[in-house]
Amino acid sequence: MPVPDYILRMRKHVGHDLLWLPSVSAVVCNDAGELLLAQQADGGRWSVVSGFVEPGEQPATTVVREVWEETGLDVEPVRLSSAVSHPHSYPNGDRCEYLNLGFHCRLLGGENRVNDDESLAVKWFAPGRLPRLDEHARLVIRHALGPQAPTFFLPAGTDWGEPGNDWDD
Repeated sequence: MPVPDYILRMRKHVGHDLLWLPSVSAVVCNDAGELLLAQQADGGRWSVVSGFVEPGEQPATTVVREVWEETGLDVEPVRLSSAVSHPHSYPNGDRCEYLNLGFHCRLLGGENRVNDDESLAVKWFAPGRLPRLDEHARLVIRHALGPQAPTFFLPAGTDWGEPGNDWDD
């Protein structure tokens, strides 16, 4: 999917400088307990399905749309499981700080496939056989699949990359 018009308009003003953007991530499991991951086209890394919340769109609507756009699967968000910000830099030099809402989603149906140009592959993985994932994806997965507890957030005053962090254990 192309870069949303809203972001293109903002980039005209700020260039590659940091943009603060709302986003969602979907943690989806199939009946076998396998986790849905997508291999990102911009770098080849595996991650949970994620995307930008369009202006005027509710985050739960975004997570349903993003999973459909990227994988061809229908999901229903059942629980907001994490709320964290995380930095991201793109190969073209664009920098973002995403305020990411992680959702645990129920699989409703559809056919698992690469459904747009954002992913190289879409695949189900057994929980004990996940590919290498970045810190943010591991955190979102852990809190979506862990015991149902209050929504996770990083403690006040905590920064990504801080030595000795314990939120990723």
